[in-house]
Amino acid sequence: MIKLAMNWITLRVADLEASLHFYHKILGLPIERRFESSGKQIVMLGPDGQPKVELIQGGGPALKPECGVSVGFEVPSLEAAIEYLNSEGIPIARGPVAPNPHLRFFYILDPDGFEVQLAEHSKE
Repeated sequence: MIKLAMNWITLRVADLEASLHFYHKILGLPIERRFESSGKQIVMLGPDGQPKVELIQGGGPALKPECGVSVGFEVPSLEAAIEYLNSEGIPIARGPVAPNPHLRFFYILDPDGFEVQLAEHSKE
């Protein structure tokens, strides 16, 4: 067996600026770096020491939301997240769902239609 650590997840997007606005301005992911490679515009987002979301525009077709990719983030309060997203005009796509007493979550959609799960775990 090899020892692995999650590094990043890549989303090929149609409009980098719209996706950057969503993930950086709305969700608050810090921009680690932004660069161009082989005609593609690339942005790495995420806090230091944590896996990144890599947004890529150009060099091939964008992924389709029906491919089954989703991205999940932990939030301290589901209610506060819902209130904030409502104030930003971001609708809840599915949920909230509580599959067990320690987990609640809901989904929103990014500009390309990918599901983004916001989850709250409780210790009680």
